[in-house]
Amino acid sequence: MSRERLYLFDTTLRDGAQTNGVDFTLQDKQVISGMLDALGIDYVEGGYPGANPTDSEFFSRKPDFEHARFTAFGMTRRPGRSASNDPGLAGILEAKADAICFVAKSSAYQVRVALETTNEENLASIRDSVAAAKALGREVMVDCEHFFDGYKENRDYALACAKAAYQSGARWVVLCDTNGGTMPHEIETIVGDVVKHVPGAYLGIHAHNDTEQAVANSLAAVRAGARQIQGTLNGLGERCGNANLCSLIPTLKLKQEFSDKFEIGVTTEKLATLMKVSRTLDDMLNRAPNRHAAYVVGESAFVTKTGIHASAVMKDPQTYEHVLPELVGNHRKVLVSDQAGRSNVMAELDRAGIAYDKSDPRLTRLVEELKEREAAGFAYESANASFDLLARRTLGKVPEYFKVEQFDVNVEQRYNANGQRVTVALAVVKVDVDGERLISAAEGNGPVNALDVALRKDLGKYQKYIDGLKLIDYRVRILNGGTEAVTRVLIESEDETGESWTTVGVSPNIIDASFQALMDSVFYKLVKSGAQA
Repeated sequence: MSRERLYLFDTTLRDGAQTNGVDFTLQDKQVISGMLDALGIDYVEGGYPGANPTDSEFFSRKPDFEHARFTAFGMTRRPGRSASNDPGLAGILEAKADAICFVAKSSAYQVRVALETTNEENLASIRDSVAAAKALGREVMVDCEHFFDGYKENRDYALACAKAAYQSGARWVVLCDTNGGTMPHEIETIVGDVVKHVPGAYLGIHAHNDTEQAVANSLAAVRAGARQIQGTLNGLGERCGNANLCSLIPTLKLKQEFSDKFEIGVTTEKLATLMKVSRTLDDMLNRAPNRHAAYVVGESAFVTKTGIHASAVMKDPQTYEHVLPELVGNHRKVLVSDQAGRSNVMAELDRAGIAYDKSDPRLTRLVEELKEREAAGFAYESANASFDLLARRTLGKVPEYFKVEQFDVNVEQRYNANGQRVTVALAVVKVDVDGERLISAAEGNGPVNALDVALRKDLGKYQKYIDGLKLIDYRVRILNGGTEAVTRVLIESEDETGESWTTVGVSPNIIDASFQALMDSVFYKLVKSGAQA
């Protein structure tokens, strides 16, 4: 049985750019649009030409896409102007784009209050703008803004706006839940009514996430007949965000209700790159990935913590997994924590590639030590590299590459060469490498940074292994109150290959806890690199 084509429209670079704290550069837009095209997205909305210099430059020439249609966003002609006498509309029509997505009010209330014009003039604006773009050979779509709220206020007028766009030649009429407050059952009912007036093959859905239901609302619209979904990578967007394509794409590909009926541009092979695409976007924005996000983004999406669950997953992953993690580029992970049993530990040893004997008494000792250290504040479920080292040391498999004999950190305020008062940290680290004593000193913008630089400044014969090592994240948590508070430090490191790992340190002294985590990071890099003692 042939499947219907379902089209994916990405608005990360336009609607996603309205996210608080997100500001895309031209290079960002070029890289992200290329990723979206490679993924198999049908439409990539690049922004609003004329609204700012970055978007105008981005639309000065079309990207060399293999699959996606490059789309410009903008408003329909302004009330009281003709299509030929509207500078804003002219800027959109001049953009080097395959398609144009106009935004138009479809709520009588919004027309009256926001546009301060008449219902008839708004309808004429929709018709004229679509006609102008069509005359230039562009594929046209109209985002019917506030459609669902407008439908509930004045059904006939909302439908009139959608029909005006369709009858004027728009390829897509996109129904927007602009305020994000519509429920899935309402979406399905309303879209089911709209398809009686505009064919579903011409309808799209644009859902916002203000009730945490943008993905559900998008799927509800598809069930009712819509055949285009608009969304963003990682659910970026103003306020609470837009429908998350990183959740929608796997659902459309892997859930039988949709995969049996619909075909999308994302192939099975490209689906396996989705986690990388998601993480690349977060890295570009300097954002920590949401570890609890569905399918691909979250480290926790395929994580098992309790011993009973881990034992079941090892026997058959389907006991606690709804899809294979590899299909979306993720991987299974069994956490080691104070709830861990032998099954968790063995599963994590298998994942890390650490050989062991099930009858080895040291395995039992490892389980007990994990529980004791977790009780003291260590968090191995968040520090995969520190667990790896602890396991290897307990099983007798980590060389003593070097020994830190002493470290010292001083923080002082002083005047720099420009006469400005600055605070500087100075660290000195003394290490023993095969009987050779090496002393390194370094300044940093804080004591931990200074220690990090000094430790990695000279490790003798091991220096070549750590030249590409860098600290990319540093997190501190106070575990209890009072003057004797215990501090947990988590450090995320990355090497020259782009691989990252997390280490943990715990101590009443924040510097000591930080140094524990730094040491683990260096040792893990040496083990991973196969350095010989």
